Amino acid sequence: MSWRPAVFLAGLVLMLLWEGLVPARPWRAGRGRRLAFHLGVGAFNTALMRWALVPPLLAWAAFVRAKGWGAAGLLGLSGWTEIAVSLAVLDLLDYWWHRMNHRVAFFWRFHRAHHSDTELDATTSLRFHFGELVLSGGMKALWLLAWGPSPLAFVLFETAITACAQFHHANVDLGRAEPPVRLLLMTPRLHAAHHTASRRTRDMNFSTIFLLWDRLFGTLAEATREELEVLGLPEGRAGALSPRGFLASPVRLGP
Repeated sequence: MSWRPAVFLAGLVLMLLWEGLVPARPWRAGRGRRLAFHLGVGAFNTALMRWALVPPLLAWAAFVRAKGWGAAGLLGLSGWTEIAVSLAVLDLLDYWWHRMNHRVAFFWRFHRAHHSDTELDATTSLRFHFGELVLSGGMKALWLLAWGPSPLAFVLFETAITACAQFHHANVDLGRAEPPVRLLLMTPRLHAAHHTASRRTRDMNFSTIFLLWDRLFGTLAEATREELEVLGLPEGRAGALSPRGFLASPVRLGP
């Protein structure tokens, strides 16, 4: 896992440079405060993941795999076949978890900290409430028990969803490359639709890696130009970069 921080940093720097040179949407304010705020959130969350969440999940994955528990073990999957199938299955489970975060009021209270950002760029991929990460860790423990992927497959999945999140949160547009890329992957244009203030598109486009899941389950939507003009949640827009407001998101009044 020593290579994961390098992949994370390289992806973030690449996306920041790309959107800085050719942004899809004009910057409405200076980026310095956003960068500082989200890097602070990201540093705390990275420490939480590295020291409190990922090690027990990896140990749990190794234990489940050694016991032969989970569907992957029962199916006798191994090697690169197991890794490829596990990546797809875990991404499918992540799709449903993301969808639950929008549909279940308790989970939404934590997830709305992510959606409260009134702009969208690569740093938004760092913007998650630590409570959501803890809940997600518990859910992933259940996934590991149910599917039983190898620890390597789980690490590659975690790396892939991080890289894809950096990519599709970035303020970039793929232009003519959009149609072929979206045949397989979630794109920045489609994920921007997921971050609009409009409920019509905000509660759609839940895929993280493979766009197949939104196509398959009927949750794929394009945003209009007017909808893309207003990103984030309608409420609390003035305090989008307030540490107090961000941390209090799960307990504040409102939907």
